[in-house]
Amino acid sequence: MAARSVFCPKSLSSLFFSTKVTPFAPAYFSTQVGSDAPVLVRDFIRAALYDPKDGYFSHRSGSVGVLDRSIKFNQLEGRKAYMRHLDKIYKQSDISWFTPVELFKPWYAHGIAEAIMRTANLSVPLKIYEIGGGSGTCAKGVMDYIKLNAPTRVYDNMSYISVEISSSLAKKQQETVGGVNSHLAKFRVECRDAADPSGWGLEQQPCWVIMLEVLDNLPHDLIHSENQVSPWMEVWVEKQHERSELSELYKQLHDPLITKCMEILDLPKDGNTRGSMLASVAKNISAKIFPKPRRCWLPTGCLKLLEVLHGALPKMSLIASDFSYLPDVKVPGERAPLVSTKKDGKSSDYNTYLDAKGDADIFFPTDFWLLERMDHYCSRQLKPNQNESLKKGKKRRTITLDTSSFMEEFGLPSKTRTKDGYNPLLDDFKNTKFYLSVPTHNIK
Repeated sequence: MAARSVFCPKSLSSLFFSTKVTPFAPAYFSTQVGSDAPVLVRDFIRAALYDPKDGYFSHRSGSVGVLDRSIKFNQLEGRKAYMRHLDKIYKQSDISWFTPVELFKPWYAHGIAEAIMRTANLSVPLKIYEIGGGSGTCAKGVMDYIKLNAPTRVYDNMSYISVEISSSLAKKQQETVGGVNSHLAKFRVECRDAADPSGWGLEQQPCWVIMLEVLDNLPHDLIHSENQVSPWMEVWVEKQHERSELSELYKQLHDPLITKCMEILDLPKDGNTRGSMLASVAKNISAKIFPKPRRCWLPTGCLKLLEVLHGALPKMSLIASDFSYLPDVKVPGERAPLVSTKKDGKSSDYNTYLDAKGDADIFFPTDFWLLERMDHYCSRQLKPNQNESLKKGKKRRTITLDTSSFMEEFGLPSKTRTKDGYNPLLDDFKNTKFYLSVPTHNIK
C-alpha cells in the first residue's frame, strides 16, 4: 500500500481492452490484456495498478512520501501531540500515506539491519537485495547502521541492490543513499520487474532480500463457488458486448498458478472439504437449503515472486513486513482487498474491484500462515503432485512476529517513545507483522 492521489480516470474499456494500451511487463502477462478477450483477475489488477500509461501508480504525483527530517518523538508530550504533528506533516506534503520506514526513520531501518546482522554469516561478503525500495530510506538506514555497528570489513565488502520497477523512484533512491558518499560504491539500483525471471541470474552465495509493504500490492487471483459444495471456478474479467461495463466470467480451473496456490492451501478443486461422511451429507443438505456463494482471493503474484526469488537466490534469507489485516473492507471474499481512492481530499472505498478505473489503490492483507507455506513450497521447487512433501524436510527456518515484538527484539523502542510513554511504532501498528525466513544448512 502506498500514498494515494487523484487524477481523471478514463473508461474501463479504454484502460483494459484497447489495442493501444501497452501492458506492464508485456511478456509476463498470462492473458492478453490489450484485447477484447477476457483476462484473469490478476492481469486485470496488474494493469489497473501498474499500466505505464493508465495504471494507478503511473498517475500519482507523489509516489512515496518523504520526510524532510526525522520526527523527534522524545520531544512530543504524547499521542495527541504526535497526531497533531503528523497532521501537520501530511498537510505540508499533500501525501495520503507515509510508510512506517519513513515515519520512524532511521529507527525502523536500524531494527531491520540489526535482525540481518544477528543472523547473517558475516564471514562472507554481505549482500542485500531490496524489492520495491521506495525513496531509498530503508537502504540508507540499513547501510548507515552497518557502517556504524558492524566490523569495518563487513561494511567495506557489502553490496546493496535495489530492484525497482519505477524509474523515478530508482533515481530518488540514488539521491537518498548518495547522502553518504561512502555508500555509493556499494549501492546500485536495477530498474526492472522483480517477478520477471529474465532479470535474474543465479546467485549461489548467501544473501538477504527485504520486502517492505510489497506483498499488499501484488496481483491476486479470484476463485468462485456457487455454494458450499460446488466446484471452484476461475474468475475472469470480460467486457460486456457493446457496453463499457466489465463483468466476471467463471471458467473451470485450468490456470497452473491458481491450481498450485490451491494445492498449497490444501483447497480441493471440487469444493468439498475433507471430513466424515456424515459431515459431508449434512453440508450437502445445508448447501441446497441455504446456498451461500464462496469467493476466495489467492496471492498468485506473491507465489510467482517467491518462485522466481528461490530459483535465482537459492540461499537467500527473507525479511518481509506488511499488513496482516485491513479494516472496513467492502469487497467480498476471503483475503479480499481494500479498493480505495481519494477525491477532493477525502478517501472513499469501492464495493468491487471492477470499479477501479486507474484512480484507485488495490491492496490486500497478507495471510502470513499462507506466506510461510508458499515460502517452504517454493524453496524446494516441488512439482504439484509432490505437495505432501510440505510436511517434511523443510529447508527454511521461519518466524512471524508482530511489529511491536520485532522492534522490541531488534530495534530501539526508546527512540520512538514520547514523554508520557506512548509509542506509536509499538502501539499504532497492530495490524502489521514481520516475516523472517532463513535457509537451514542440514538438508541438501
